[in-house]
Amino acid sequence: MIRTILIGLGGTPFTNVAIERAVELARIHQAIITGVTVFNPEAIQRVGPVPVGGGAYAQRMRDRRRKVTEETVAEAIERFHSRCRTGGIPARVEQEKGDPFTLMAKRARFSDVTIFGLRSLFDYGITSEPKAALINLVAQGVRPIIAVSERFRPIRKALIAFNGTMSAAKALRRFVQLNPWPGTAVEIVHFTPSPTEEDRRDLVEASEYCQAHGFTVDTVVRSEDPRDGLLAYAQETKADLIVMGNGMRRLMVRKVLGDTVLDTIQKADRPLFLTQ
Repeated sequence: MIRTILIGLGGTPFTNVAIERAVELARIHQAIITGVTVFNPEAIQRVGPVPVGGGAYAQRMRDRRRKVTEETVAEAIERFHSRCRTGGIPARVEQEKGDPFTLMAKRARFSDVTIFGLRSLFDYGITSEPKAALINLVAQGVRPIIAVSERFRPIRKALIAFNGTMSAAKALRRFVQLNPWPGTAVEIVHFTPSPTEEDRRDLVEASEYCQAHGFTVDTVVRSEDPRDGLLAYAQETKADLIVMGNGMRRLMVRKVLGDTVLDTIQKADRPLFLTQ
């Protein structure tokens, strides 16, 4: 069940899709949406090395960047309010100043789901260290996250990436228990070149869990590397959403995102449901 939705209003091409996704889920679950914009003065000030005599030009760059940022965010807020009014969805906007990822993590503490255009971190220069920003979001407890793609698509089939680990099982359970889009068909895919009896048993148990919660489920084992095969298989099977997990211990100790998760975020042409 979803009752509270948090959405980042970043003013990128992903923002409109994020708004549509939030409104869709709010309508299904009678939820409230909170839109958050974060103005980061430190980021505005960073213009790189300034040559001798270039101070005035650098300041014009900062002023121009501030103006564009303010205008873009104002447009995103107006679109958000307009769409929520049209949809009859209760909504509010919080405008913050500071580090966007720390503030979003704080706001996400009491949200059932957070919606981002995560790929915009890589495509639009929102941060100089997108990988570190993602780790920061997840490590601070921002999950589940719905990472939207550039194009809105109805969610009728979800592909759950499952490898038998506790992290993958938690991601599966979280998706099933929240049931964001009732009636969604599920396919559970396990990537391994040589499936063992334990792998097959894990798939059966995962399938039975989904079925116990009313989902129609298929399972499949694929031999290719998930970094190459996951998106290709989602496209092949016309999955509308990919569900993935990532272990917190690995994040905290090694300070890296799993290769499959990171690659998928950067390349995905369909939305992702990311959780631990």
